[in-house]
Amino acid sequence: MLIGILVSRIRVEEKMIAQAAEARGIPFELIDVRRRTFDLLDSQDWSRFDVVLDRSVSQSQSLSVVRMLGAWGIPCVNTASVIEVCGDKLQTSLALANSGVPTPETRIAFTQESALEAIEELGYPVVLKPTVGSWGRLLSRINDRHAAEAILEHKATLGSYQHSVFYIQEYIEKGGRDIRTFVVGDETICGITRSSEHWITNTARGGQSANCPITPGIDRLSRAAARAAGGGVLAIDLMETPDGRLLVNEVNHTMEFRNSVEPTGVSIPDRILDYVVEVGSRRVVLPVQPQPVPAGVNS
Repeated sequence: MLIGILVSRIRVEEKMIAQAAEARGIPFELIDVRRRTFDLLDSQDWSRFDVVLDRSVSQSQSLSVVRMLGAWGIPCVNTASVIEVCGDKLQTSLALANSGVPTPETRIAFTQESALEAIEELGYPVVLKPTVGSWGRLLSRINDRHAAEAILEHKATLGSYQHSVFYIQEYIEKGGRDIRTFVVGDETICGITRSSEHWITNTARGGQSANCPITPGIDRLSRAAARAAGGGVLAIDLMETPDGRLLVNEVNHTMEFRNSVEPTGVSIPDRILDYVVEVGSRRVVLPVQPQPVPAGVNS
């Protein structure tokens, strides 16, 4: 079996996956999508891969490449549909809501006026997020009307796609921590708590990780969220409310895990490889290439 690993920047996580594959004697090839071109009429160079693992940090590049590979019959982890759902917070929220997965209350608006109305309907504080983004960037906690007016005006003035949709979520008082679980296939393999004095607890922003025992409730909710997003290799961000309810905040498809292996004692790279190999073993080989229609033949 030959595994292709899509990358656009090699992070610690990609090095860990490569090292685990080398240690197990699993053939793989790192594929820098920035240096490749793709001939839509010739998939021969890609047919040698039994399965491709997407680890590119660029959502647009990942989605484009995985769509092409899927059309050529090459299984990918994760699939294009999963990348679409996880890469856009609006799509994530819709998928979770349609599956009955509990999430923070959320509003969508498209103008400053309607966004302000939605914010005051939810009640202060609220969290304003871009629909596309990661590592806790461009998040705003809005505590009062004056802050809401200023931030909404600022976003409207910036004018880019990232700021054209107002994604507004109720603020959950989570006691200075949240939970990230890792779901591979239909199994919650481990989880961590992420703690910080700041309300943003991402480890990329300085949050401290510790092992989180996987209770039946955490397991059930994590797997439900993963299934709602389409399944595969996913990280689920959970928040616990003051009254003990668990809510799903986000689902991540090319998650970082460098700070999760040591506290959990779980070799996340090996568990990812196990799943990728399993998916590759189920590959159904499609015909190499359709024959082109001869020139001059009318349909």
